[in-house]
Amino acid sequence: MGEIANRLEALRLQVRDLCARADRDPESVSILAVSKTRNQVEIEEAAGAGQVQFGENRVQELSGKAVDLAERSLAWHLIGSLQTNKVKDLVVVPGIELLHSLDRMRLARALQKALEQTDRYLDCLLQVDATGDVAKHGARPEEVATLARRIISDCPGIRLQGVMAMGPLDSDPAPVFAHVGRILEDLRQETGLALPVLSLGMSGDIPEAIAAGSTLVRVGTAIFGPRRPR
Repeated sequence: MGEIANRLEALRLQVRDLCARADRDPESVSILAVSKTRNQVEIEEAAGAGQVQFGENRVQELSGKAVDLAERSLAWHLIGSLQTNKVKDLVVVPGIELLHSLDRMRLARALQKALEQTDRYLDCLLQVDATGDVAKHGARPEEVATLARRIISDCPGIRLQGVMAMGPLDSDPAPVFAHVGRILEDLRQETGLALPVLSLGMSGDIPEAIAAGSTLVRVGTAIFGPRRPR
């Protein structure tokens, strides 16, 4: 096996071990390979090792890779922040499966308008700003329920699937992840929706994320190795 395939196998073993420690079914946690800045050869190797879900930060890069790799039937996620002027490009990406960064009503309305033109639906996560970091995007925790209700009421083309959040850069992520888990549970109670996805955890905080109930971990360097500059 190549290096990427070896890293993927090691990551899968790590996830299984962490799930066992947390008394969770390992099948309840999916791995999203963050492929931003990675080339087609690297993505092909990961796909050849059984990886299906890939995440990108930018719509243009996502669209190009999805078209170039269309024969692979991969599932593509947009994990970066989305500008309203890129919405029309996103909703027609082949294989687009999930938007992680829905965080404001203006964006939801733009998505709804674009989806009406394509007769499609889009699965989305609400991004929560769980750390108060000014450099990060997301709805404030106290705004999430109101945002969800408005989207459900006004944007039938958007199918809410759960929430996404990023952990802190320089402190224990466990309390933050636990807080986001409670936000998701409150949303389930309030909306009556299943909201099956809790997207928490990256290469550096996977143990805390899985312990907190994450169902989708976003992993780049642990799969592809150190990132190259753009």
